[in-house]
Amino acid sequence: MKKILYILTLTALVTACGDKNTSVESIIATKDIEKIREKKTTISEEHKALEMQMILLDSAIADIQGNKNLPLISTFTTKNEVFNHFLELQGNVQTKQNVLIYPEMAGTLQRVYVKEGQKVSKGQILATIDDGGMSSQLAQLKTQAELAKTTFERQQRLWEQKIGSEIQYLQAKTNYEAQVNAIKQGESQLGKSTIRAPFSGIIDDVIKDQGTVVAPGMGAEVFRIVNLSNMYIDVEVPETYIKSIQNGKEAVVYFPILNDSITTKVRQTGNFINPSNRSFSVEIPVPNKNGNVKPNLTAKVRLNDYTSNEAILIPQSVISENADGEQYVYVAEKTDEENYAIAKKKIITTGKSQGPLTEVTSGLTPNEHVIKEGARTVKDGQKVEILNQ
Repeated sequence: MKKILYILTLTALVTACGDKNTSVESIIATKDIEKIREKKTTISEEHKALEMQMILLDSAIADIQGNKNLPLISTFTTKNEVFNHFLELQGNVQTKQNVLIYPEMAGTLQRVYVKEGQKVSKGQILATIDDGGMSSQLAQLKTQAELAKTTFERQQRLWEQKIGSEIQYLQAKTNYEAQVNAIKQGESQLGKSTIRAPFSGIIDDVIKDQGTVVAPGMGAEVFRIVNLSNMYIDVEVPETYIKSIQNGKEAVVYFPILNDSITTKVRQTGNFINPSNRSFSVEIPVPNKNGNVKPNLTAKVRLNDYTSNEAILIPQSVISENADGEQYVYVAEKTDEENYAIAKKKIITTGKSQGPLTEVTSGLTPNEHVIKEGARTVKDGQKVEILNQ
């Protein structure tokens, strides 16, 4: 009934203004922006005056009727608490130890010592390639080196006794050193016939079978080895967060496929802004104790970009906004009557939101009673009844 009375009164006012002066339609028709703004200001002031009159009327009715028909509300008390805000992104799991192993020399894959899924250690022999007689040549070089060593040692003793010429001593020494270098080179070449694990991990794929002829180069992969203990997620973060996302910041990683989440920290932030999407990369380590996390697994990442240890948090549902774009809430100021209070409007400034909660940066202090249920139905200065006492 009060709402209908309010609408009729406002309509009568607008009509009266149109009768006394110029109607709204006529003002709009002039397309004179100054006149239109002036008319709007006039009506806005009259609107506010009517609201105040309605509040006075409501108060008078409440005083006459006692506490009957008072708005019923519930409240909560503001307090300082820790507030963590998280930036939500998406990324894929990666590992720096996921490589293809190629042969370093041409020949027949003589023997394969491992199979798919087998765990191997760094340096373990995975396969051997036919060396084409290189081992025999190396044995011959070692025999020649032994002779050269003996000759050099004898020539050295003679030279120390001032027997023989210096040139003979130097020739023997040079010959021996040349043989030693030839052996080292032969051993290096022969070592290429053995394929070893570059790091500890799991043989994910045996690509070439025993007996296959292999050679260095693309397309000659023999194994794929993966280490699942050093996993990480690389996400692209907008450049606007370059100051708030730093090394050591908390990160919560959720794997939808596994229905599992872990809490970790940012390990490294990139030093380059990608000009195509104005973002920088962030590396987040992922513990993988049970081995369920695999490369390229999709993950949702929440990065902590803001923390306040003394934040005042309120539900977004209790925040309203006026015509001037200001946000406000109603607080219940206690009276001498138990379970009754006066609703007071408070202009607030809000910060970041996380889920249903929003941080209030100004306008509220701890231990204030903010109206929760019934916040949309009360008016400033109105007497209310509190249900949660």
